[in-house]
Amino acid sequence: MNLKDMTGLQIMQAIASGELPFAPIAKTVPMEFEAAEEGRVVFKATANETHTNPMGGVHGGFAATVMDSVTGCATHTVLGAGVGYGTIELNVKMCKPVPFNKTLIAEGKVINKTRRLVISEGYLRDETGSLYAYATATNMILS
Repeated sequence: MNLKDMTGLQIMQAIASGELPFAPIAKTVPMEFEAAEEGRVVFKATANETHTNPMGGVHGGFAATVMDSVTGCATHTVLGAGVGYGTIELNVKMCKPVPFNKTLIAEGKVINKTRRLVISEGYLRDETGSLYAYATATNMILS
C-alpha cells in the first residue's frame, strides 16, 4: 500500500510491527517502537555515550528529541490518509538526569484535536514509573 493511502494510525502500526522502517532519527537517538493505537504510542529509548553533554551527562536534547517523537507520532495516529503535521510548539520539563545505557519507556498521548491543531503530551519513565521528562506539544495539521 502507498503511504499516501494509509492513515496515520496505519503507518504508525506498520512501523511498530516492523512492516515499515522507523525514521532515521531512531539511529541517532536510539528508539524502538513498541505500540501504536489511536491517540497513543509507546517507544523504548536508550541514551548512550554518544549523547554526552560537556559536563559528562546525557544531553537534554536526548529527552527533547524523544518527547518530540512520541508526541508527534501520537498526533499522527489521529490523522487521515495523506494528512501530515508539523510541531509548532514543544515544551519539555526535565525532571531528573537521564541515565546512560538504561532503557526508558516513552509514551505519547493526544489530549485534544481540533480542525487545525493537535495537542499531545509525553512522558519518559523507567520501569518503576519514575519520571525523567514530561512534555506537551502542539502540532499543526497539514492537509
